[in-house]
Amino acid sequence: MGTTSTDSDGAAARLRYIQNFVHDHPVTGPAGHSYIPSESRPTAVHSPTPYRLTVLDHISASVDEIAEHTYAANPDAGPVPSQPAAVYDWCHQNTEHAPEADRERLEAIEYRQYLEHAIRAGDDSVVCRHRCPTCRTWGLMWQQHLQRAVCTNSRCHDRAGAASKFTLARLAFEHVATRKNLRQARAT
Repeated sequence: MGTTSTDSDGAAARLRYIQNFVHDHPVTGPAGHSYIPSESRPTAVHSPTPYRLTVLDHISASVDEIAEHTYAANPDAGPVPSQPAAVYDWCHQNTEHAPEADRERLEAIEYRQYLEHAIRAGDDSVVCRHRCPTCRTWGLMWQQHLQRAVCTNSRCHDRAGAASKFTLARLAFEHVATRKNLRQARAT
């Protein structure tokens, strides 16, 4: 049980990509941080941050979440690796004998993070590769302003009549559940 090497490689590769992007494309002026009005402004006392802090916060939060769940499944796990992308392999090594429910939860977290990393890197097409959890059609699109996947099937809507919307966590849960069902079907 657990994630395949393809899933863990995908999450690690996406995390490594956004980490490298931050370091390879530092912010060199205030334009990278916020809207700059045309009127004069006071001289900055401190130089601008050379990195996009929201991306660094995202990387840190991702590592912290994996570490937290790894330690919950295995309190004797060693120290978290210093390289953020290595946290996934570390997690797999330290949870291979954990109960199935813990491994499935970690698999869903890892897959959700894979989706988050891809979207943060500008690839929102990862959402389109999932079936709608409600109508099971291939019509999901990522809506950045909602931070949700939205079904484009005109017959798929919520009780209020609006298009069905799903979090990345829901898509990850559905993905893990589908894979579990496929594994069970193959085993019988």
